[in-house]
Amino acid sequence: MSLEHKVLLTIPMYPDMELAAAKTASVLAELMDFEEGQVEEIQLAIIETCINAFEHSQSDDNAVHIEFLLSEDQLQFKIMDRGIGITPDILDGSRLLGTPGVHPDLRKRGRGLQIVRSLMDEVDIESSSNGTTVSVIKRKSRRTA
Repeated sequence: MSLEHKVLLTIPMYPDMELAAAKTASVLAELMDFEEGQVEEIQLAIIETCINAFEHSQSDDNAVHIEFLLSEDQLQFKIMDRGIGITPDILDGSRLLGTPGVHPDLRKRGRGLQIVRSLMDEVDIESSSNGTTVSVIKRKSRRTA
């Protein structure tokens, strides 16, 4: 793929619609000749990010907007919602971890962004009261012969 290509996808915040986004990402990553393990990592990152938007954004338009940008050696995607935004204590996970009286099962939640950061090469989050954009880059592995 010699030129950059852009794919836009808008999904409603309905149960399991994150799987439609993951399938789209998978098709694009395979088209770009990503290795199988990397395709799975991309799918998981998309799923986790969409679920976060579904569960937390309180978006008036009830939709998640995804922009995929394909280039020679990387896949970039931006997942955007038009919700209430994210506070810093949610971003760093300290809100649930240090809260007394929170059920232990709830303390295990909130790991989605940590998972995404561990799987992707770059993750940037911009948030305001007008919504949140999670920008992610996954570079193709350098294959050795």
